[in-house]
Amino acid sequence: MTGVQIREIHEGELERWVAAQNETGLRPGTVEVFLDWKRQARETIWLLASDGTEDLGTAVGIGGWHEPPRVARFELGVVPTARGHGVGSSLLAGIGAWAAALDYHELLCEVKEADAASLAWTERRGFVEVGRHSRLVLDLAGVEAPEVAPPDGIEIVTWAEHPELARGIYAVACEAYADVPGDEDEVMHSFEDWLSMDMQGAGDRPEATWVALAGDEAVGYAKLHLSPVRTDVASHDMTGVLRAWRRTGIAGALKRAEIAWAKQNGYAQLETGNEERNDPIQRLNAQHGYVLEPGTVTVRGPV
Repeated sequence: MTGVQIREIHEGELERWVAAQNETGLRPGTVEVFLDWKRQARETIWLLASDGTEDLGTAVGIGGWHEPPRVARFELGVVPTARGHGVGSSLLAGIGAWAAALDYHELLCEVKEADAASLAWTERRGFVEVGRHSRLVLDLAGVEAPEVAPPDGIEIVTWAEHPELARGIYAVACEAYADVPGDEDEVMHSFEDWLSMDMQGAGDRPEATWVALAGDEAVGYAKLHLSPVRTDVASHDMTGVLRAWRRTGIAGALKRAEIAWAKQNGYAQLETGNEERNDPIQRLNAQHGYVLEPGTVTVRGPV
């Protein structure tokens, strides 16, 4: 395909970029969502591929969010009618040039598990699989709102009810993040950055964040992400318990609090992505009726 131009998009043209991105088959987004991503990340770039007549593909590069040191994350998509003509390679080259200029050494992205063509495309460019996330879905129409039933001595409250628990939630996150398979080399952000990036995003709500208390101590938490695009679907964002309190039933109580809240607030579906090596959370979701669907493969390769 000749005459393809790759150029950086700034906020004034982001509406056009989002429209093109939604045509590629990637997860749908809005201008507000991508501006929120930019707010949370240290560096961001949006690239648009066009031939002067129509937009053919998009890419976004993100640095300093939840990646290991010297690793930048990206998403890339090409509209179906333009695939196989080098548009994706040109977008990837643009992301690579941006990343190299910022001294990133590797790139990381997620590919749909069922998309064999895209997986092969990344393999040909030196990317290798470093993780695999199952997608699990709970149809709320088929379940009753469960009793939370926490273990003895544990109280489940919302962060909205107890905003003073932010530091305690962070302490749980510091242990829980490090124990997610595949995230061992991720650097934990400072409390202030974590609060901004992980707890105050466009889809984060204190009333949709639950904390397990043992007396006055936060020993676990779980939160939902509420999409402004898919308004009938809530996504599990994080479930974490302090190591000393695991295998006591706290995670199950937090999960049931989320299910009950989503059911009572009119959501049709809950979904989550679990690293396949994370056996405890996989078992927990299976016990609560979540159904396995094709997920994503995380690949990592050179700039």
